[in-house]
Formats: sequence, C-alpha cells, structure tokens
Amino acid sequence: MSGALRIAILGAESTGKTELARALAAQLAARTGMRCTWVGEWLRDWCEREGRTPRADEQAAIARTQQAHIDAAAAAHDIVVCDTTAVMTAVYSELIFGDRSLAAYAAVEQRRCDLTLLTALDLPWVADGLQRDGPHVREPVDAGLRALLAAHGLRWTRIAGSGRARVEAALDAAMALVSVPPGRPEGTERPKGPEGAPEWPGGQRTK
Repeated sequence: MSGALRIAILGAESTGKTELARALAAQLAARTGMRCTWVGEWLRDWCEREGRTPRADEQAAIARTQQAHIDAAAAAHDIVVCDTTAVMTAVYSELIFGDRSLAAYAAVEQRRCDLTLLTALDLPWVADGLQRDGPHVREPVDAGLRALLAAHGLRWTRIAGSGRARVEAALDAAMALVSVPPGRPEGTERPKGPEGAPEWPGGQRTK
C-alpha cells in the first residue's frame, strides 16, 4: 500500500458515523496488524469550544482544519478512518447558508480518499447538543451528499444495518482494498457484505 489508506465516513446527522469510525479502525487494526487510527469530527470540538454553531464565514476554516487533522493522521499511520471530511462542511454550508463555494475544494480533498462510506438513514435520530438540527434535516443532507459526490464523479458505498452488521458491512468494503503485509495474515473468517450491491452515482465507478 502506497501511503496511508484513507477511508471516509459521510452521512447525515445521527447515522452512527462516529461510532462506526471508532469500531472500524479497531477492527482493521485487529484484522491487519497495521497502524490504524480514526480522526474525529473537528466541528464537534469547535462547537464545544465556542458554545455555538459556526457562521457562514467560519465554514471554510473548519473544513480545512478537518482535512489538516486527516493529513496529520495519515502521515503517521497505515490506515486512517475519517469521521467526516470537508464534504460534510460543504453540504451543510449550502443547505444552511446557500453557499456553494466549498464544494470544489471538498471534492478535491475527497478524491484523496480510497473509500467513501455513506451511512444510511436507518438509525433512530438522537439529540446531541449544538450539532444536530433535527430529524427533518437528515433527508436533505443525504440528498446533498449524493448530489455533490455524483457531480464530481466520486464513488461511494452505502452502509446500512445496526450494531455489528453495520460495522461488518464497512469492514467488508475496507478489507477489499487492504494488502495485508507478509506475516500478518488476514483473519480466516471474512465478514458478510452489506445487503445489496455498492451504490455508484450514475452507475459510474470512476473515482
């Protein structure tokens, strides 16, 4: 594997991104013996620090900081699981502020990811302080994510199910890209794949 394998987890609020990122990184480390880590969502830390949600003019810095954290993790690990990327900031910027200026930057950064997992809207919505606006925004965010990824020809795999099934679906998609180093054999029992085939914008599999 040349450089760190980057796995991005995108999805609307309360679709299990953080829990999935943690679990997937742990499972990949156990399965491969490689240096694996996960990068949390900078927006969450930002909101806790500032005690509010960001303004329109603060969105770009949040997106770039998220990517800087991912780059730093990639420099020191073999596999990095990203709990959101700049794409999420771009989608929310358009949805909340009508600002599409971050889309091009977010797409360029997303293209550096080897795998993009899009979490399904099949988990119950749970309140989480300043970060979550309500269940009514989940479908518009999901649609915005699909639209941005499709517009830039970025491939993605949908991850559904709950608990272990959700993690195994993500693990199956990730392990398809991992070359396990000699002497570190992959576990003999492969997890079952997600229900249905991976989804690709417009039927295209071009990254």
